[in-house]
Amino acid sequence: MSARRGAAPRDWERVSKSVADAYFPHQLTPLRAGREPRLTLRTLDLGPVLIGYVGWGADVEIACDYPSAYEVNLPLTGHLASRARHGSVTSVPGQATVFRADTPSLITHWDATCTVLGVKFDRDWLDREAERVLGAGTVRVAGALPDQLPLEHGPARDWRHLVAGLSSQMRDGSLFSDQPIVREQLAGAVAAGFLLAGCPDSGRVPAPRPRAITRVVEAVRADPARAWTAAEMAAVAGTTVRRLQESFRDWVGCTPTEHLVGVRLQHARADLEAHHELSVSEIAARWGFSSASRFAAAFRNRYGHPPSQAR
Repeated sequence: MSARRGAAPRDWERVSKSVADAYFPHQLTPLRAGREPRLTLRTLDLGPVLIGYVGWGADVEIACDYPSAYEVNLPLTGHLASRARHGSVTSVPGQATVFRADTPSLITHWDATCTVLGVKFDRDWLDREAERVLGAGTVRVAGALPDQLPLEHGPARDWRHLVAGLSSQMRDGSLFSDQPIVREQLAGAVAAGFLLAGCPDSGRVPAPRPRAITRVVEAVRADPARAWTAAEMAAVAGTTVRRLQESFRDWVGCTPTEHLVGVRLQHARADLEAHHELSVSEIAARWGFSSASRFAAAFRNRYGHPPSQAR
């Protein structure tokens, strides 16, 4: 955290740490010298989903890469300006800015009057929910998410009302604390509402992508068990490995290798459910995993339980 001349560094460090503990590590820069922070911070923890009110009471700039989580910021007052994939985005009440997991982002101006209703989703959990809600074709939801989500009409408006209703319970931090199944259902409802609002065409109409990316996606899906290398996938795209990785993150939301593993896991999961005569090791080998232990680790990371439980 850096503070410009005339500000109170200790006060800014304190409020920055409070928000970092609740949300993400970040670099905070006050934009006006001498302005004191007036932090607003309340949260409701639903496990893989965290809902919170955040306001700084001063004009600030924030740099963050949102490690292992997606963040959706809904301004209730004021405006929030940030740099997105394809230019600048400014959100005001009735709009939401969507930040991708593990992607460096810069909020260039969180204005002094801006209070945000923020929704934080665990990355791996939301990706699993996307596969369940949107269909088996989803590997990383980040590639389908918009940089900004209008909230005035249809499913997006309904989702905003759901989140606002839950946020009214923030003063009671123990909401359903002794009933984890209720909190789990609430988190699932928040995720499903967001996914259906933010990715309405996922699983039905493919999002437009550059032809080179589409060629790789189709090649991997046509032969996922093949011992693909990064260089081979780059050759299919007609580009370099580095450029392919950058483009994949922009348009698919993951690396080419992560996409390959995700496709293999989807096929393996279907086999586990349908072919009980095959062992876990046989299914792992069938879909290109070098060992049963690596397959089990990847499966658990993706679905939250071991392959044996899929049966």
